[in-house]
Amino acid sequence: MLVQDYPITMACDTLGMARSSYYYQAVEAPEQAKLKEAIKETAAEWPTYGYRRLTEQLKREGWAVNRKRVQRLMRLMHIQGKKKRKKKRTTDSRHGFPRYPNLVLDMEIVRPDQVWASDITYIRLHRGFVYLAVIMDVFTRGIRGWHLGRGLDHTLTLTALQRALAKHPAPRVHHSDQGIQYAATAYTQILQDAEVQISMADQGEAWQNGYAERLIRTIKEEEVDLSEYLDYHDAYQQLGRFLDDVYIHKRIHSSLGYLTPAEFEAEWREEHTLALDLELRIA
Repeated sequence: MLVQDYPITMACDTLGMARSSYYYQAVEAPEQAKLKEAIKETAAEWPTYGYRRLTEQLKREGWAVNRKRVQRLMRLMHIQGKKKRKKKRTTDSRHGFPRYPNLVLDMEIVRPDQVWASDITYIRLHRGFVYLAVIMDVFTRGIRGWHLGRGLDHTLTLTALQRALAKHPAPRVHHSDQGIQYAATAYTQILQDAEVQISMADQGEAWQNGYAERLIRTIKEEEVDLSEYLDYHDAYQQLGRFLDDVYIHKRIHSSLGYLTPAEFEAEWREEHTLALDLELRIA
């Protein structure tokens, strides 16, 4: 190399490079190599993360980085979030059960258990399919209940609802599409008995159930599409790990200020408990 035969000052002058740049590169290279490795490992663990969420995840792991730097290195490393895929339809709205109006279209959602949103998706096994029903709290993005079934009958959604109500306070509103699984009398009766208002997206307007649709998309992209399930029991175990642990306690959400659902709900409840205590003392 040139610097082995000539002084560093002469070599830098010849190349038109400041001496500080030479020393900076020598110091920067190892740190950047470690950062690139961290980006690679984090992107492998969260393959659908774009540079914004990847940056926030790296910060949680102790890296002092900004989005521009992470974006630049991701481009150099040819890393990008996995592209979205359309889901197979699981909704059958051809039934004679009552329909309900959309109550959440313009609603301001400001607290946990104000609105739950529900949806269904299919899961491919080594042979055949199973079906997943999920219920999400819209404010915290937390999963309140879920069930994996072998068929699309009403017990699929009914079991998910019963599990949700057994662990959490009943919501003010339950929102879904107009599928027969949500409109069936057995399902709506449980909601009415719990004094829950029933809300449904208009027929053919899937975007009106967008909260649940996005949850399903996340589950498919970050768990289902990256896994192979041998049978029902294998799928139940792996999906349970993702839904009850990874999604709730490890996956950060940009809509929650890059907190996990568990962190966001805990912070909200702590803040509002303190505020309530203060109001009571003043009164």
